[in-house]
Amino acid sequence: MSYGETIHYLYSLQKQGIKFGLGNINGLMSSLGDPQKSFPSLHVAGTNGKGSTSAIIASVLRTLGLKVGLFTSPHLVSFTERIRINDEEIPEFEVIHIAEELRTKILQIQAADPGFLPTFFEVVTAMGLLYFKREQIDIAVIEVGMGGRLDATNIIIPEVSVITSISYDHREFLGNTLKEIAYEKAGIIKKDIPVVISPQISEVLEGIEERVKETGTVFCLYGRDFSATLKREDVSGIYFDYYSNNSLLLHDLYLPLTGGHQMQNASVAIKAVELFYERRLIRQRRTAATDHSSPITHHAIKDGLATVKWPGRLEMIKDDPPLLIDGAHNPAAAVALSRALGNIFLKQYKGIILVLGIMGDKDIEGIMKPLLPLASEIILTSPNYERAADPRRLADIAASLGFPDVHIAPTVKDALELAQNICQQLHLIVVTGSFYTIGEAKECIGYRGVLTRLRE
Repeated sequence: MSYGETIHYLYSLQKQGIKFGLGNINGLMSSLGDPQKSFPSLHVAGTNGKGSTSAIIASVLRTLGLKVGLFTSPHLVSFTERIRINDEEIPEFEVIHIAEELRTKILQIQAADPGFLPTFFEVVTAMGLLYFKREQIDIAVIEVGMGGRLDATNIIIPEVSVITSISYDHREFLGNTLKEIAYEKAGIIKKDIPVVISPQISEVLEGIEERVKETGTVFCLYGRDFSATLKREDVSGIYFDYYSNNSLLLHDLYLPLTGGHQMQNASVAIKAVELFYERRLIRQRRTAATDHSSPITHHAIKDGLATVKWPGRLEMIKDDPPLLIDGAHNPAAAVALSRALGNIFLKQYKGIILVLGIMGDKDIEGIMKPLLPLASEIILTSPNYERAADPRRLADIAASLGFPDVHIAPTVKDALELAQNICQQLHLIVVTGSFYTIGEAKECIGYRGVLTRLRE
């Protein structure tokens, strides 16, 4: 198969839909020799910030001298973004080779069990874990796809579990209340595996603590066991101090991700690395093993933070006219984006041209409310994806919120052209509402991608 044919095959598996349960992935991984057992890992779940936190953890571990696998989803432009080692995307020829191997394995299993029908995400998870084993990584950072308890990634037994900010998310699968959703996402928590938790509202914390009690594990909570102080934020990133009850104190840290909310993600990442090294040190003392990685020092963590790359989060992708993208796809993310725009960008720009494309099954009103008041012009559009909301529906909702004067553009390309035509001096174009929308925006200005419209 060619690379394009391989991607077509993988996305043909989407017809299986979303299936919660570990039966398929356990069967598939068992047939491959359980590659996930060949390396240690850290597991990251949550609603917002889990991708950023995963990228930060991976960057710090890499700076500490480890060969680090990073598994995330969705991608913005290219499928290869999902599977990385030391920030290098999986080569296309490896995608072809591993996908073909898995397709053959699936057909063999189906010969004995016709009901074995793995989903797109299950197969991609298997691809990532198999690739990591064969490349002999030292550690993997694995981001949950959706939920946690029954997510395909939950076959791993990590060294540390991480739960980032939780809000309403995929209620049709995870539950109708925040406590139910939190309990599902906290399903990655396992006995005797420490957990690091971002600040949460009380209802969310109740759901997490219920799972903690069931497993009898310990957890570290931001604001109680560790914390941070924001010193400065600007378009280049944030500067902060980190404090830990375990006496780890780090001054003047710089993270090249914009927005004050990234301070909490970075702090959670640091604590996760700290716990990983504590467990590693205990194990070495018991076994007299030799550790070839660097010691965890202020300098190493500082360098790891300063070299983080994580696209699609308050990312400036063009200078003339200035074009900012952010994958704010739920109300909590939209609030974080609006705060960053107000605190940072509106100090530098006279106005904002807002380009919005949102999935139809999302809380559209909740996403719009914090963003529309900041815009001098509003352009509503639709990415080329079947779940995308019609721009006319977005316009009706905007009007109900008191913003009847909007532009409608049928495609993201049309929206960008319109935005650039009406953009005045010292105005900023902001594209947001969905990762699908910002992925298409990147392609429109020249970033390379294959079959973007087929992303999960």
